[in-house]
Order: sequence, then C-alpha cells, then structure tokens
Amino acid sequence: MAATIPTRLLILSDTHGVDFSPEDRPQQYADVAIHCGDLSDGSELDEFRTAIQTLKSINAPLKLVIAGNHDFTMDIAAFQGKLAEAATPLEPELVAREYGTPGQARQLFEDAKNDGIVFLDEGTHHFALQNGAKLKVYASPYTPALGAWGFQYHPDKGRQFDIQEETDIVITHGPPKGIMDFTHGRERAGCPNLFTAVAHARPLIHCFGHIHEGWGARLVTWKDSGFDKPSHFTSIDNGNSPVIGKLAALRPNRFDSEEIAEEKQERLRELARNKCAVTSHRNQDQDPLEAGKETLFINAAIKGEEEFVQRPWLVDIELRKDT
Repeated sequence: MAATIPTRLLILSDTHGVDFSPEDRPQQYADVAIHCGDLSDGSELDEFRTAIQTLKSINAPLKLVIAGNHDFTMDIAAFQGKLAEAATPLEPELVAREYGTPGQARQLFEDAKNDGIVFLDEGTHHFALQNGAKLKVYASPYTPALGAWGFQYHPDKGRQFDIQEETDIVITHGPPKGIMDFTHGRERAGCPNLFTAVAHARPLIHCFGHIHEGWGARLVTWKDSGFDKPSHFTSIDNGNSPVIGKLAALRPNRFDSEEIAEEKQERLRELARNKCAVTSHRNQDQDPLEAGKETLFINAAIKGEEEFVQRPWLVDIELRKDT
C-alpha cells in the first residue's frame, strides 16, 4: 500500500468580493487552501484585490484559486462581448478604472504568487506540498447557463471535462448534477457532463460552490455498476452515502422538537467557535477516503441570504507521499 501523509484543506467559494470580518476569519493552519470561484460580485478590480487580501489572511502555504461566472473580466471573450453589447458605448477610461484592461484582473493574481496564491486555468495541475505529499488537481471554472457572464456554456451543448485517473481533487465552480445543486426553486442546477466525468474518475474530493443554497458536504460511495449512463440515480450507493452537513440541519423549522432545535443551535455555536465546518477522514478519526470507491463532495459557497452560517470547510485527508 502506498505511503500517505495527513493533509489539511481549507475550502471556500463565492466570497463575491467580501473579506471575512476579524471575528469570522478561520485561524486554523491548512496545507492547502482552495477557492472555488466567484472571487468577485461584479468583476471589479477592487473586488479582486479584496479577494487576494482574503487569501493572504488564510494560514496556508499554498492557495489554489479558480474563477467563477461573476469573474467575467477573466474570461476575455465574455468581457469584450459585454463591452460590445452595451446599449451606450462605454468610456474606455471608465471601464479601465473599474474593471481594468483585458488581462489585468488575472495579472493581479500572477503578482500574488509570492504569497502562495496560484490561479488555475482549466485542466490538470500537479503540486508537491510542503508536508511531503503530492497533489493532483483538475480545475474548471465553467458552468452551464444561458446568461452573458463568464466561463459559461449552453446547457444543450454541454461541455467535456477531461478529468484524469488518479486525480486527488476536482475543483470546479459549479456542482455536478444531483449533488448539492438544488436551487431555492427546487431545481437541480448542476451539470450532467460534470457528473459523468467525476463518476468515471472518482477523485477523493470534488469541491465547488455557485449554488449558494447547496452549501454542505456528502461522502459518496460509488456503485460498481450503472456507468453506461452515469447519474446520481444509477451510480451512487445512496444507502452508504451519508450527508455530513447541509443548511437544513442548521436552519430552525417550526416543526422542530425542542431537542432538534437545540441540536441545530449547538451546530451553529460549533461553527461560530471553529469559524469553519470540520470533517476528518484520517486514520485517527475516521477511515481514510478509499480511492476509487469514495468521493467527498463539498459545496463551499459561503455567501448566503441570511446571517453568516455558511462557513468554509476544514477537511483532513490522507494524500500520497511525494517520492
């Protein structure tokens, strides 16, 4: 059996240009921090600068970042399309002052590399971590939509996600279809092509955001069959795929018993104490994630429509040793 090394991840998404207040900032050390996109709300340069300051405040030597649909100036074609479609021609000086010139937002993150911040384009990336582990990541900012934001594709046309075998972590902005992707309208907004790719690759972790109300985590056990047409109905052993956290387990409900109401309050107090949601998948706490058989899915969108309860996720796992 390959040697493994305990590795801690701090995962967040959808900060939308807002920094943590001091009382809400996670203090725990992580080997890797991951931001799953929507660094900004309106893709303004000052919002990206705030996102960089947020990342700098995280106690981790390596910080992996992708864009989201709100970060449209990083999608040069989308940015130029928005400018061309403006009803009234925009003053170039005004655009440059608020949004930058094409490529300027990306350059802000290139300039932050000395702070351990690495902006990931779509594709596979390899890292040797300071703790001695090796990390193989697949990243993609693309989400299905009909709008005119960034990094989007038409749902009817789909998109191919080339996730390689033995990928440790998949980082996407949007969820796969069927996994923590319910909208407020109870519609599934995830991508079926992404689910298919993840179901075939079976990474240890797939983290994302985009659907804010889907915040939570689920440990999925894969079936050995059902992969001719993979879906959350056919490919997941639902009886052995527990939900680790979700908003419904935090929000009060008028049908809650006193006992359940108190359990929810205690979960909220624990989140406030830790400044993050915590789950461990290591030898001394729980059995490590079993490569090829289990995937931990995490929706790490921290921007909600209520008081700050959607915290980042702190995840302990085992990674292969770098040899």
